[in-house]
Amino acid sequence: MLQTEHQSQPADITIYHSPDADDAFMFYGIVSGNVELPGVNLHSALSDIESLNHRAIRGEIDVTAISVHALAYCGAEYAVLSCGASMGGEHYGPRLVTTDPSVMQKPNLRIGSPGELTSATLALRLYLKEKGMDAEIVHLRFDEVEGAVAAGTVDAGVIIHEGQLTLERAGFAVAVDLGAWWWNRTGGLPLPLGINVAKKSLGLPLIRQVSNALRESVLFSMRYREEALQYALPFGRGIALSDADEFVRMYVNERTLNLGEQERASIVRFLREGAECGFVPAVIAPEFIAA
Repeated sequence: MLQTEHQSQPADITIYHSPDADDAFMFYGIVSGNVELPGVNLHSALSDIESLNHRAIRGEIDVTAISVHALAYCGAEYAVLSCGASMGGEHYGPRLVTTDPSVMQKPNLRIGSPGELTSATLALRLYLKEKGMDAEIVHLRFDEVEGAVAAGTVDAGVIIHEGQLTLERAGFAVAVDLGAWWWNRTGGLPLPLGINVAKKSLGLPLIRQVSNALRESVLFSMRYREEALQYALPFGRGIALSDADEFVRMYVNERTLNLGEQERASIVRFLREGAECGFVPAVIAPEFIAA
């Protein structure tokens, strides 16, 4: 359970996030120094999401972005911040792509995943089980998946980050949009992908302060959108400004500012279904901290 008091407030809090355009956009208010946390030196630091997942499971960091999938392994130690989440939508989410759609009919598929603990991988496993499909899942770095599909090392691969927008230009065809699949099978729930979490040992007052600071950072970036997009653009790995703008609109929106009932229900259902299928451990009910 969360502590309602903490013995001493840390002098420094570092919030970790992944080096992609939507996360960079969210954190621009903090990085630019326009959002501060009184009494605390607030910093941000970058690492790929799979590394952050593993570090959170080991309990190494106090505040971080993680995949919802990884919450199944560290949820007892961390509370979920209601601000800063990335959710799929009715027409978008991680995409299973291939150079030849007919390959999806072959037995013994090899599918590249963007990291063992990413939410995209758990969604893929749930999809394959629902469809009764057998596949070998090959875990890769998120930025290696497209190359593996193009080279034929894998038959198909799950694309996350900005590759969702540029995949057709790169010669790939979409076999499954996992965001749309989840939306349709759950009656309109967004696919839960990334969340921000804080160690419960920090204490509720400090966690709420951090959550407020993160929300203010997102609001600042929304208010000064062009400025924040220019900061976020280099994190898009060569995409055009128009693509960065579209990508940020997909994943930084009202759901990012606050996880509502639908978003929380989707997180709970996603992890429950994963546990029922034996893909993740049985999960305690996540503790959500409102800003």
